[in-house]
Amino acid sequence: MSIVAIVGRPNVGKSTLFNRLIQRREAIVDAVSGVTRDRHYGKSDWNGKEFSLIDTGGYIVGSDDIFEAEIDKQVELAIDESDAIIFMVDVVSGVTGMDEDVTKLLRKSNKPIFLVVNKVDSAKRTDDAVEFYSLGFDKYYIMSSINGSGTGELLDDLVKALPETIEEERSELPRFAVVGRPNAGKSSFINALIGKERYIVTDIPGTTRDSIDTYYNRFGFEFNLVDTAGIRRKSKVKEDLEFYSVMRSVRAIEHSDVVIVVLDATRGFDGQVQNIFWLAQKNNKGVVILVNKWDLVEKDHKSVKEYETKIRQQCEPFTDVPIVFISVLTKQRIFKAIETAVEVFKNRSKRIKTSELNEVMLPVVENYGPPAYKGKYVKIKYITQLPLPYPSFAFFANLPQYVKEPYKRFLENKLREKFNFHGVPITVYIRKK
Repeated sequence: MSIVAIVGRPNVGKSTLFNRLIQRREAIVDAVSGVTRDRHYGKSDWNGKEFSLIDTGGYIVGSDDIFEAEIDKQVELAIDESDAIIFMVDVVSGVTGMDEDVTKLLRKSNKPIFLVVNKVDSAKRTDDAVEFYSLGFDKYYIMSSINGSGTGELLDDLVKALPETIEEERSELPRFAVVGRPNAGKSSFINALIGKERYIVTDIPGTTRDSIDTYYNRFGFEFNLVDTAGIRRKSKVKEDLEFYSVMRSVRAIEHSDVVIVVLDATRGFDGQVQNIFWLAQKNNKGVVILVNKWDLVEKDHKSVKEYETKIRQQCEPFTDVPIVFISVLTKQRIFKAIETAVEVFKNRSKRIKTSELNEVMLPVVENYGPPAYKGKYVKIKYITQLPLPYPSFAFFANLPQYVKEPYKRFLENKLREKFNFHGVPITVYIRKK
């Protein structure tokens, strides 16, 4: 699919246009400049032609700010990747030195460039837009991205300039969400996996603000990786931006198949990481725990076992979870982490034939039946797996109301023991025969 990048200096309305074109509130929009930090991908179509869209951070040449220097690098990568470029400027501010710097950068690209003058919402501002001819482009498009006026003419010309592409049909790919506290190493983990600096990485917690998909297709694996903003406690979420970032992370968990929980080995499996873990479990997602920065921990031959035991105690009763000790910095075991996540996805997708399920589990419930309640005995006669995207089983009994939680946990443990659901929550229902 063709790729279109939206570039420009900070706060000209790039993310507002991006959200309008993909018809979702995917990129965070705020009056504060510098909100968009990573390249953000979406899909749009016009007149039957589909294309991918990249929203970039605002480009600032020669800034000392650590984020702005990284954003500049991301913008240059987005320009390299794209087939056409929407260059956005702001009629209210007029032509600025930064606009001229971006123009110089774009001229080197030899890509079709569409100059868009944004925030034109009155006749006076239409006249003001004339000054942008000074940037040297043959044509400009006037627009108000906040209400959508002017987008039609731009899109008509844009899709004509895009190369013809042959569309390959791709099945719905597994989605692996990479979550954790701020600064645990989530973006570094994905960058190390894909071998590109796809995400901005700094030592400052909260660098990633949006949840962003990356297509991964290496070593026989194919799936979407979702990098998320770090999740903090509600009491720590003060600014609106941070609130949106946390909500995006929560939504990324809800829409994923496997949640890769990255924790900082020097901080441990603390309360906030546990909240993230339980959120994934509550949503019936596969879970893999990655203990990152393992190279920074003083250790001996018992350290791994002791650390793992401590995490499992804090995970109870859902302890059947893979734990992989990694170092993103040295790339130690990062591919083992992905292999494990793929295995967990397969376990979550597993379907067991009803005949096999009854053959294996009925003898178990006959030998260890539910405790009698007020002199009444519960008999389980039939078991089936329910048609849900995660492992869930119905046990049909004569008196389902007398089967309590401890026995349901016993059944869950037996299902794990017999069929290997490592890393996946199991739901057990007791129903009337």
